[in-house]
Amino acid sequence: MKMNRNLYVLALGVFGITTTEFGVIGVLPEIASTFRISIEKAGWLLSTFALIVAVFGPFMLMILSSFKRKNLLLLSLFIFVAANIFSACITNFYLLLAVRMIPAFFHPVYWSIALSAAGQTSDPKEKSKAVSIIFSGLTLATVMGVPLATFMSDLFSWQSSFLLTAFINGVALAGVWIYLPSIQNTHASSNQFPFKIFNSKHLWIGLFLAFFTITAMYSTYGYMAEFLKSITKMNGKQISLMLFLFGTVGIAGNKIAGKYMSRFPFQTTLIFLILLSGIHFLIGHYGSHFVIMTLIVGCWGLVHSGGFLISNMNVTSSVSDSSEFINSIFTSCGNFAVTAGTLFGGFWIARYGIENTIWSSIIGLTLALILVLIKRKYTETKL
Repeated sequence: MKMNRNLYVLALGVFGITTTEFGVIGVLPEIASTFRISIEKAGWLLSTFALIVAVFGPFMLMILSSFKRKNLLLLSLFIFVAANIFSACITNFYLLLAVRMIPAFFHPVYWSIALSAAGQTSDPKEKSKAVSIIFSGLTLATVMGVPLATFMSDLFSWQSSFLLTAFINGVALAGVWIYLPSIQNTHASSNQFPFKIFNSKHLWIGLFLAFFTITAMYSTYGYMAEFLKSITKMNGKQISLMLFLFGTVGIAGNKIAGKYMSRFPFQTTLIFLILLSGIHFLIGHYGSHFVIMTLIVGCWGLVHSGGFLISNMNVTSSVSDSSEFINSIFTSCGNFAVTAGTLFGGFWIARYGIENTIWSSIIGLTLALILVLIKRKYTETKL
């Protein structure tokens, strides 16, 4: 019971930092309007954040490897609080972009420690369930953080959404400080990080599978608010409700993925990709139908929410040790994918229009499906 409490405390922190990263999705149209820039340019607030996480993730963990893990968690959350408060006071887009870059450096530090702690403190057979608790923070950020940020922006201003995010991170900071015990360091110094794991073909297949999966997820999801506004003709309150629906059903989706991924990894991954592809086809066909789109958003959230957990398990199951380091690699891979997805989706919108953005996701999902089959074939060959 105490172990579950610790996992939920860590998930609370994930909720805070994820709300900072993705909460901007729902307010991109307002930011674009305020600074008189295109929606694609406003998307840099998401893609640049993710790019910094991707590039500097493993290096930040190596640089800070000798520090106490709980102190790193607290420092990371404090920086997220401060950055969100400053963001609410900025009147220049490029300065806003620069301030959002600062917490991005500490995002992978928190994620890597949290995921590693979940894996190390749980029974191997229950690892996916423990990891799913950590990822529930991401799901809850989708359920509460993103739609609340959107609602605050619509009710007051986009600046108020950043203040809300600062508050969420503050609550997470207090929770980690009060309830989380000390976490044992798994690596005392940077030279202990086992770079030899990059010789594993299984790891590379898992990383490319995760990359194309998450890229596909965010090529469309990153511009969900703009799609619902321009194509489905929803207003700000309706969009915030759709984001809330998307995340609420995602709680169940995350639990389902965690339940079946440890027992049936190949089948779970394959079904996930097929279902998500089908949903994107439905979005493209019925995107302008208000009622039907509401139902589709619910199904979309149910499936989409399991993507990060499934991707993480496909990567971490590729190697048997160095959990903290491999999770930092996954965090980098995942955020490279978020960046690629956001940029690719923005490119597709600029070239073919917001109504056709789903095709950028379908391309990524097709590549991911091919890699799943390659992974299966390679695994069978090795047995």
